[in-house]
Amino acid sequence: MGSSTSSDSAAIGRLSAQVESALRQHSDTLIGGDADLAPFAAALRYPIDAGGKRLRPVLLLATVEALGGDLVRALPSACALEMIHTFSLVHDDLPALDDDELRRGRPTTHVVHGEDVAVLVGDGLFAQAFRLVAEDVGTEPLARLAVIRELARATDGMVRGQFLDLRPVAQPDEASLRRMCGLKTGCLIEAGVRMGLALCTVTPIESAAYAALAAEVGVGFQIVDDVLDATGTSEALGKTAGSDVANERSTYVTVLGLEQAQQQVEASWETAAALLDKLPGDPSALRAVVELVYRRDR
Repeated sequence: MGSSTSSDSAAIGRLSAQVESALRQHSDTLIGGDADLAPFAAALRYPIDAGGKRLRPVLLLATVEALGGDLVRALPSACALEMIHTFSLVHDDLPALDDDELRRGRPTTHVVHGEDVAVLVGDGLFAQAFRLVAEDVGTEPLARLAVIRELARATDGMVRGQFLDLRPVAQPDEASLRRMCGLKTGCLIEAGVRMGLALCTVTPIESAAYAALAAEVGVGFQIVDDVLDATGTSEALGKTAGSDVANERSTYVTVLGLEQAQQQVEASWETAAALLDKLPGDPSALRAVVELVYRRDR
């Protein structure tokens, strides 16, 4: 797989910077709070301020840009998607689920603020995400409703995928893995593209082309994650390496073996690259983001 050009990397940096700036603005507005809620406000900000790849909101912006949409008007939806993703990480790290102590290179929310507060932080981020979209008067009502519908669909799918991860089938195979990963991880990644589509004027053919790419990248992201979990270090990943094996989770590596999982990464990339070549519009920034999914080291 070829590497991105400097202009491609600049596109990702440009979109990421817009997300970070908007997240700071919206989190300050939404979190607020009276003096007695200041500790909770700090806890809410903690996982948001930890940074991260911001892949999902950047996918949303890259999709909007590819289709000639308005990036500024798309920012509230992009921030809402990142809030949902962050809520999922806060809850995923809890002792009742993955019991992780490291996320985005620093202690997880429950380690710093307590398990009880971490549960509320996740709940709060969930609520704020939908409030942010609902109050986005800069977006037409029908488009806003479509974004809310897609965000809810993706969140529900992610939760269902988490359940399948916690209660896997007795003898998992590639088909069951793809279904679980398509829900647990894929839904929120797909939402980046699908919410972007909801904010633009597109034909059914254009929508189907972008949705097909999103579905492939959603699963591909998880295969790469599984390989990195088995081969990376905690320092490089910014989270606990080897946690999937420690928690006896079914992954592409545990089910298929490392070599075959790596082959699946390349196969998924080839499929995604072919889908990118057929996209209408100008998906140059989107191509850079998708390439990053497959060549990342964390």
